[in-house]
Amino acid sequence: MQSQFAFFASIAFSFIAWGIVTARYIWPELRLQQRGEALRPVLILHSFRFIGLAFLVPGVVSPDLPSAFAHSAAYGDIIAAILALLALISLPSASGIVIAWIFSLWGTADLFNAFYQANHAGLMAGQLGAAYFIPTFIVPLLLITHGLGFRILVQHQNVPAIQQSRHLA
Repeated sequence: MQSQFAFFASIAFSFIAWGIVTARYIWPELRLQQRGEALRPVLILHSFRFIGLAFLVPGVVSPDLPSAFAHSAAYGDIIAAILALLALISLPSASGIVIAWIFSLWGTADLFNAFYQANHAGLMAGQLGAAYFIPTFIVPLLLITHGLGFRILVQHQNVPAIQQSRHLA
């Protein structure tokens, strides 16, 4: 039970730390850029989601890691990485924005599905093995940057978010 508490505490602290980093350093820079340019760093970060394939590698994770969780998380992540790369190479065109929307919806749903699958399968923190850092360090950052991505996507195409905010006030 203590290891589960440590696992959830790690996730919570990671959300807090990444939230501070995002509010202090990431968003202040992205809000000054036009939509296509602001999306680029978010998409580049998410292009590394291939790392979720680690859930399928024996020796990285415990052999008793629930396969329903492992397969869902790994394949969902690789699809998200591919969508991020497709959006990245298509920006700033309209098709790039559409793919960015698809990526954002898929990627967010995939992360929430991984939490659901882990809970449903009764996943224990120790079953993650060396992949423990993925949900405790990377997933909070990915969820926060998905939030940023949605914020960027809803702004007008050629207007930085800071200018749009002034017009709304």
